[in-house]
Formats: sequence, C-alpha cells, structure tokens
Amino acid sequence: MTDLTPDQKTEFEAAAFRRLVTHLRERDDVQNIDLMNLAGFCRNCLSNWYLDAATEAGAGLTRDQSREIVYGMPYDEWKARHQDVASDAQKAAFEINRPKE
Repeated sequence: MTDLTPDQKTEFEAAAFRRLVTHLRERDDVQNIDLMNLAGFCRNCLSNWYLDAATEAGAGLTRDQSREIVYGMPYDEWKARHQDVASDAQKAAFEINRPKE
C-alpha cells in the first residue's frame, strides 16, 4: 500500500465522504430502512457520526444541522418529499438486522 501522509489520508477520506453524501442525496428513492437492512447504517447514522465528530472537536453543531448536511435539506422536508411508510416486511427485516447496542 502506498504510504499516505496524515493530511492526504484526511483529504481522501473527506472526498469519499462528500461523494457518499452526494450519492445518497441523488438516490432519494433508496429508503433509510433499506440501507439499514442491507448495510447496517443509513443517512441518520451518517449524520449522527458527523455530529459525534463535531461534538468531539468542540464544534457547536446540532443534530438538525448535521442531518441537513447529510440530507441537503431539513430532515422533515426530506421525509415529506421522499420517505415512504415502511412495509411490514421492511420492519421485520429491521428487527432482525438492527444494530446491537
């Protein structure tokens, strides 16, 4: 593996994060529950991880602000535009696959 400087590693990780966020914004047809069931994380998880990093760094970011960074709009607006009601099958799969805390 190529040796990366710490700055390069951070730069490339940030670029990958931005690309993931862009991809998730473009794929508004993909429901969070489907992401959770298949990958074990969703847009909300990503925004929570962002908030955790901001909090650890002492930044005064709120949960609503971190969600807007990930969703590209206020969360309630995204839900109204794009979120469908989860089917019984999706809910059952989520109960089986939900992350253990």
